[in-house]
Amino acid sequence: MSVTSNGMRTSYSSLNTYKTCPLKYKYGQIDKLKEPKRVEQVFGTLIHSALKFMFERNPVYPTPDEVINFYTNKWSEKSEYIEWRNPDKQDAEEKMYFEEGIKIIKNFYKKNQPWTFNVVELEGRFSLELEDETTGKVHTLAGIIDRIDKDPDSEVYEIIDYKTGKKMPAQKDLETDLQLGLYHLALSVRWPQIKPEKITTSLYFLRHNEKISSVPPQDIVEQTKLRILESIRAIEKNTEEDEFPATPGPLCNYCGFKSICPMWSHEYIKEEEKTPTDKEAEDALHEFFTIKQADDENKKKIAELRGVLLKYMEDKKLNRVFGNEGYITKSVSERISYDTEKVAEILKDADLLEKILSPDNKKIEEVLASLPKEVLEKVIKLKKVSTTTMLKQTRKKNVKE
Repeated sequence: MSVTSNGMRTSYSSLNTYKTCPLKYKYGQIDKLKEPKRVEQVFGTLIHSALKFMFERNPVYPTPDEVINFYTNKWSEKSEYIEWRNPDKQDAEEKMYFEEGIKIIKNFYKKNQPWTFNVVELEGRFSLELEDETTGKVHTLAGIIDRIDKDPDSEVYEIIDYKTGKKMPAQKDLETDLQLGLYHLALSVRWPQIKPEKITTSLYFLRHNEKISSVPPQDIVEQTKLRILESIRAIEKNTEEDEFPATPGPLCNYCGFKSICPMWSHEYIKEEEKTPTDKEAEDALHEFFTIKQADDENKKKIAELRGVLLKYMEDKKLNRVFGNEGYITKSVSERISYDTEKVAEILKDADLLEKILSPDNKKIEEVLASLPKEVLEKVIKLKKVSTTTMLKQTRKKNVKE
């Protein structure tokens, strides 16, 4: 990301990173820190490269074995640059990812013979300018589209983005997918002769060997612009205020900045690097969890004892029981509640809503006596009474009270 007098140059991946975790965005895009290459990132890159090679006719399309050989050679070149989270499990993890890649390529090739598609472009780069009328700035969005196909019969263009993740979104979510919306916008601007309804956007989930597609609604272009500009304004505001909060989530384990993130860095302090204050905090943390665990266990035990005492008092028809340490008194309270929305409708229909401008349980009880009989009957039907049984403890010194 770079900011000029006119605006910002960014990409979907950067905007998505900001949405996921503003602090990670700051580390990579503003502080320009180099993120270690994790196996997931390298795996995704190599699968994308292999599929690009698969659809390149030079002069004929490669066979499945040639695509696998391409992937294997690239893996050998790149695997040494991977920073492993757990070096002790490196061999097993590397073997798992490599074999998963082979499986994906084989299954994909069986279902998608390259000569059966009319591929217009592979990994095509785009650069798109967006003007923010609110600020007067012109921002540039750049990116790469994995593949664009064209159906010779229908003249429909299909934008395809490969995904190596495990999770597949619902079909309905595709219409609001920002990445596909951006790609649709980029293609519409780049090739304005293509009507928007002639552009289909697709996500191909390689682990599942399934593609889900959508023809974006007519207003997708304007919606996409607004969402992108909204994100850019938020980034600019955070940059001015130097406010980029860490946002922990399921993707933290895949983040290369985890060891310096304030949400996780404490876990990475080595034993020999610990200061006296680190040791003090460690002791306090241990004591905190020890006491908290005992407290939780006591609460559970108290709940069990309460059940025993309550049953005994109910069986014996007692409201108070005595022991050497003190006594416990049972009390039952009633709570009255109404469906306030339905009560408001009844009062409105009877032109009595002015009696309670904003209905709540207390106000409804206060006006019951002043309601006409037929209205009162309707309201009473909405009345619910719930009871709560309390056990109050009193220590020995108060027994004589």
